[in-house]
Amino acid sequence: MGPWTNYASASPNSSRECGTFRCDFDLPAQERELARVRQEAEAPTLWDDQADAQRVMKAVARLESLIETWSTLESGSQDLQTLLELAAEADEAERAEVVAEIEAELATLQARFDALELSLTLGGPYDVRNALLSVHAGAGGTEAQDWAEMLLRMYLRWTEQHGFTSEILAISSGEEAGVKSVDLKISGDYAYGMLRSERGVHRLVRMSPFDSSHSRHTSFALVEVMPEAEVHDNTIVVNPDDLRVDTFRASGHGGQNVQKNDT
Repeated sequence: MGPWTNYASASPNSSRECGTFRCDFDLPAQERELARVRQEAEAPTLWDDQADAQRVMKAVARLESLIETWSTLESGSQDLQTLLELAAEADEAERAEVVAEIEAELATLQARFDALELSLTLGGPYDVRNALLSVHAGAGGTEAQDWAEMLLRMYLRWTEQHGFTSEILAISSGEEAGVKSVDLKISGDYAYGMLRSERGVHRLVRMSPFDSSHSRHTSFALVEVMPEAEVHDNTIVVNPDDLRVDTFRASGHGGQNVQKNDT
C-alpha cells in the first residue's frame, strides 16, 4: 500500500456522494427530455417566433452539456480506477509518473463533478432562468439609500465574478447619496437559482459617515428577486365565454342621462 491509494477515496466514482448523486441524476429522464426538445427544435416553424426558438435551442444546449458531463464523469472515473491499479502494480520509477497522471485526471473530474452537482442542486423549475433583482432603500433617508447602493455594487461585482451579464433597467438616485431603488436584470444560466435566496430585508449596523456625531445607525433595504418570464406564445386569445360583463346605471339627482345609459 502507498500514499497513492488515498486517491481512490477522492474519486467522484467511488465517493459516498456519488451514490446519492446517481439517484439525483436520472440519466434516462434527461435523455428523454433532450429528445423532446430536439423534436421541438426540428419543427419547420421554430424560427417564426424568435424568443421561443432561442428558448428551445438554449434548452437543447443545456441538456446536451449535462449528459455529456455525466458521460465524461463515468468514463473518467473508470480510467481513474485503472490508473490506481497501475500505480499499485508499478515500480517506484513508474509510480511517480502514474501518480502525476492520477492527480491531473482527478482535478479535471472534480471540477466537472462540482459543476454538475451545482446544476442539479439548482433544480427548481425556474432556477436556470435569468434573474430580475430589485433593491429598495428602507426607512432612514440617506443612510438607507447609501446601504442600498452598497448592495447594488455588491451584486454587480458578484455578477462580473461569476461570468454573468448585468443590465440596470431602472434606477432612482438619492438626494445626497446612494439610491432609492434600482432594478437589475442578471443574465446567465442559473442566475435566478443562485440569487433567489437573496430576497428579503437586508440590515446594516454601522457608525454613520453622514452623522457628525458618528453615532450608530441601523439601515434596512429590501431585495426582491424574480425569474425572468419566458413568453412561449405572443398571441393571447381571449374566449368570450370566459368574460363576465356587468352594467350599471347612474343613481342620484340630476342629469339627463340618469337611468337611461348603461355603463
